[in-house]
Amino acid sequence: METMWLTLLVASAAAAVYPYAVYPVLLKMAAVFKRRPVSTTSADEWPDISITIPAYNEEARIRETLESILELDYPADKRQILVISDASTDRTNDIVREFADRGVELVVLAKRAGKTAAENAGCAYLSGDILVNTDASVRIHPTAIKPLVATFTDPTVGVASGRDVSVARVGDSANLGESGYVGYEMWVRSLETRVGGIVGASGCFYASRMDLHMEIVPEALSRDFAAPLIARENGYRSVSVNDAVCFVPRSTSLRQEYRRKVRTMARGLETLFFRRRLLDPVRYGSFAWMLFSHKLARWLVPWAVLVGAIALIGLAPTYPWARWALGAAGVVGVFALVGWFWPARSLPRVFAMPAYVVSGLVAGLHAWTKAMRGELNPIWEPTRRESVGAATPH
Repeated sequence: METMWLTLLVASAAAAVYPYAVYPVLLKMAAVFKRRPVSTTSADEWPDISITIPAYNEEARIRETLESILELDYPADKRQILVISDASTDRTNDIVREFADRGVELVVLAKRAGKTAAENAGCAYLSGDILVNTDASVRIHPTAIKPLVATFTDPTVGVASGRDVSVARVGDSANLGESGYVGYEMWVRSLETRVGGIVGASGCFYASRMDLHMEIVPEALSRDFAAPLIARENGYRSVSVNDAVCFVPRSTSLRQEYRRKVRTMARGLETLFFRRRLLDPVRYGSFAWMLFSHKLARWLVPWAVLVGAIALIGLAPTYPWARWALGAAGVVGVFALVGWFWPARSLPRVFAMPAYVVSGLVAGLHAWTKAMRGELNPIWEPTRRESVGAATPH
């Protein structure tokens, strides 16, 4: 039995470490031999673009969002701005209509159907050659659109994703782990871009060739994850553009972040299953490896940690180090529990980080159960975040 427990412990540790530590090292090594440059030089002639903003009950910030988008550095005569209201019941639609004389268009869904359904419905109204998708809760850097769109001068690029920068109010210690994770994720995407291409785009800010965007995505799936998969199937690569900065307010509540993780991971699992043929390394080569490593291997980490904990329990009667490891895990669990119930804005760092990690692991297990049961909940509840105007990068 001891051999079995030791084997399980080693295997689970390897499964937990691989996607977050080994995979980036392998990417960095691969980048030495296979560099794929990303062009962000100015285009000779800027293409027509359509900027879409799916929205549900965003009266508190849609005005600020539209003002910031209208100020983006891009030729006004080359830019369509389309708000797709997912049957909003507050003043969102009325506020958007106030911008009609400034070129902002509005499409209102008669019945609420979710973010992907709203994006699908918006396809009939798009006029640009490039689709730029963003979110009402974020702020795009005024100069970010041009480098994002300029990448499409490379005929091999089908999708371009912006670089998220996590921001928070000064002194706000809630959800500190999110900031570090966002920075890590952007670093990994930059490595993937150098090797060949990213396997998932930022839902806050990304662009796609219009013919690729016109492919209808099932309502229960995640379009920002599906976009690079669709691009790869059509012979294109997807890239991360460092100069295309998007400021993303950090969630102010661990519970809010937990619900977001459950929702996005469950939808991501179903999206990957829908495009599972892309995991075939014979046909898709390094893309299949990156897709497995970046997505599926990460999503399996909560199960690996659970198996590792069970293995430690099995080894504890024999090995003191196993008892010490269980004790340390218990301390982390207690700290995480304290962090979960602590008032969000005053949460000390010593509790914030364990709470973020442990809640993420539990959210992963929750997401797997929802996905396996088919409980994908396409009716999305937007993550309510603080205004970016009052936030600073962390």
